[in-house]
Amino acid sequence: MASKKPELIAVIGRRRVGKTYLIRSFFKDRMNFEMVGLKDGNLEQQLRNFTYSLKEAKRQFDPIETIPKDWLAAFHELKLYLEALGEPEKKKVVFIDELPWVATAKSDFLTGFSYFWNSFASRSNIVVVICGSATAWMIKKIINDKGGLHNRVTRKISLQPFSLSETEAYFEYRNITFDRYQLLQLYMTMGGIPHYLDQVEGGKTAVQNIDEICFDPQGLLRTEFDNLYSSLFVRPERYELIVETLASAWKGLSRTQLVAKSKLKDGGGISTILKELEQSGFITTYVPLNKKKKDALFRLTDNYSLFYLKYIKNLPANESGNWQQLSQTQSWKSWSGYAYENICLQHVDKIKTALGIAGVHTRHFSFFSKPTDEKEGVQIDLLIDRADNAISICEVKFYNDEFSLTKEVAGQLRRKRSIFRQLSKTKKQLFLVVVTTFGLRHNKHSLGLIDNSLGMDDLF
Repeated sequence: MASKKPELIAVIGRRRVGKTYLIRSFFKDRMNFEMVGLKDGNLEQQLRNFTYSLKEAKRQFDPIETIPKDWLAAFHELKLYLEALGEPEKKKVVFIDELPWVATAKSDFLTGFSYFWNSFASRSNIVVVICGSATAWMIKKIINDKGGLHNRVTRKISLQPFSLSETEAYFEYRNITFDRYQLLQLYMTMGGIPHYLDQVEGGKTAVQNIDEICFDPQGLLRTEFDNLYSSLFVRPERYELIVETLASAWKGLSRTQLVAKSKLKDGGGISTILKELEQSGFITTYVPLNKKKKDALFRLTDNYSLFYLKYIKNLPANESGNWQQLSQTQSWKSWSGYAYENICLQHVDKIKTALGIAGVHTRHFSFFSKPTDEKEGVQIDLLIDRADNAISICEVKFYNDEFSLTKEVAGQLRRKRSIFRQLSKTKKQLFLVVVTTFGLRHNKHSLGLIDNSLGMDDLF
């Protein structure tokens, strides 16, 4: 708003992350025109929606006038309305929400919008904000456009889910008190998505809230999965199949493994789906240590999708689950270990700060090597490869108390470090780091072996 030049701002981020809330909260009553695209609306419905929005902006409540015949005519009307407002020194604000729902393949919306920006807005005292949950579409069609909108976006906001500390601050703002162990359980289930966290009620434990939000037939997250992918992608079933396949392999899959397990045809379509899932924040790609880009592994890292596919998907539609019982099972103990590892990967900057290497350039990933007849296999939860000639080998343990190293686990960690040294052929200093929930209780097995011990508080 303080800028001396016209601004075209693209706000991207996954569904329910709070894009519209952010924009409306900031601009409040300074908005001159706002339109929200219609999901599955045809061209005539979208143009009628535009006309209703324009009449509302003009404060006209008489019967509707003629619907513009196309988007070129529609944006010409918007241009005339903004010009008629006068006061050229006063900044105008235009907001078009859920743009991908309007700009469908045959709508020619982008032609009209390009005309509006290039012929009027780019020479006016104006802020135009465009927003959409279909992040991949927004990047391809708007931010990286090669046509009339090429290099026209002046600012980009990629809105991310709340971190753990932001989630804690959000609940404090709502006067809801959880200890950090309870917060972790909620975060494992729904991640930092504000709309999901908004369903959480005070005076109830994390387990009670998860029961009601995820397992009650009326709970928001009981059916959110299908809505989530269908609102973002054309032919969402292919995206869901990729996500479900990745959910069955916690450590990630290579492209070849993914194609084989999903039984999808290998081709350019797979590359597009993987790229769009990553841009939308559902999966993460990482290249293992000493490997090339073609050896990249794909890993499902969206907290809610992981939880849904593990515990909610196969529940009969009219039956409630019982999270109180499920959260005591061995299956949950295994899953929670992986979910905590996922959270550590999402908060690796906090881990770096706790290790005192915040300013050091690093790369991070998991490490996995299958056993053979000649050598033992090794699996490392998180590796931080550091530019200060060291590698931190992080062992992640989700536990409901202080963690004590047994003789057996200490032996496993020594072997891990030794096998990793052998396989990676690294000459760097290796540090063993244990990341637990309530910290490490030092004993004779940890002394001289564990270089650093972190707890969940370090992730906040």
